[in-house]
Amino acid sequence: MKTYNVVNEIEPESLHRRLVGGDVILLLDIRTPAEMAQGVIPDSLPLSMHLLPLRLNELPKDREVVLYCRSGARSYQACDYMMQQGWTNITHLQGGIVAWASHGFKISLPSRRGEEPLPWNQPYYSMDLTKE
Repeated sequence: MKTYNVVNEIEPESLHRRLVGGDVILLLDIRTPAEMAQGVIPDSLPLSMHLLPLRLNELPKDREVVLYCRSGARSYQACDYMMQQGWTNITHLQGGIVAWASHGFKISLPSRRGEEPLPWNQPYYSMDLTKE
């Protein structure tokens, strides 16, 4: 009998409240570079979904990780995959960046960072995540 993972979800309001409250959460944008060019959630890092299996070992297991995509479908699948690989501190943003934006939360232009090694050892930086 096959067992199924229960994927953790967070709603945009809860994520925003936690980020504004100072919770240290690693946000991963798993959309394609073309999608990211349209805007990102501030402080998120790019890691396209198709690269996730190749770069999984670069992600810190000692931090909470929230994945997001456009609508939440891909981030749900990616969380399920990561749970199958032994991840426990992983969540997906319900409704994706579309739901985030529909609540009026800030969207910014992506940084010039590409798909280079992810900067986990860099000090956490924060942008103003309050509603505009």
